[in-house]
Amino acid sequence: MSEPEFFRQCTTCKKPIAFGANYMQCSVSTCNRNKLAQFFCTLACWDAHLPEARHRDAWAEPMKAPTLEAFRREQQEDQDREARNTARERTMSDEADKRRRIIGATASAEDLPQDVLVVVSKLKAYVKARSGMNTSDSVTDVLSAKIRKLCDAAIEVALADGRKTVLDRDFK
Repeated sequence: MSEPEFFRQCTTCKKPIAFGANYMQCSVSTCNRNKLAQFFCTLACWDAHLPEARHRDAWAEPMKAPTLEAFRREQQEDQDREARNTARERTMSDEADKRRRIIGATASAEDLPQDVLVVVSKLKAYVKARSGMNTSDSVTDVLSAKIRKLCDAAIEVALADGRKTVLDRDFK
């Protein structure tokens, strides 16, 4: 990588901002994001940015550019951090692959969750609106069991088609 000649360019006039020089930065956080950070060589350049930015309440914050040595150090730290993150993501991905379920393998009945699969309040509201009747709490267990059977049948259809995704057409 080639040696940088200056710290940054002014966002408005494109003049270089030298290492160790004073510059202006907008006080609004959206102007200071890592990838889209804006730097201004003078107060006039910062002021020229305001009409298009349409900030409600903003001011110019005086800043000092790092020295060339400090800039190199920051870049090296960023590269090291990126390398560590990449290695960590690769490790996490490998671990996830090891834990990944094999499609087609069936879990035993006791391993499957037996939670309620319907929104009880929505079910009760529907029955009430449709018929004016109340709904017993025991209905949710029976209905969840029927939903599980429907899902099991749809899973079999998806597996038979060689897919890893259950689609609406799998429900008969």
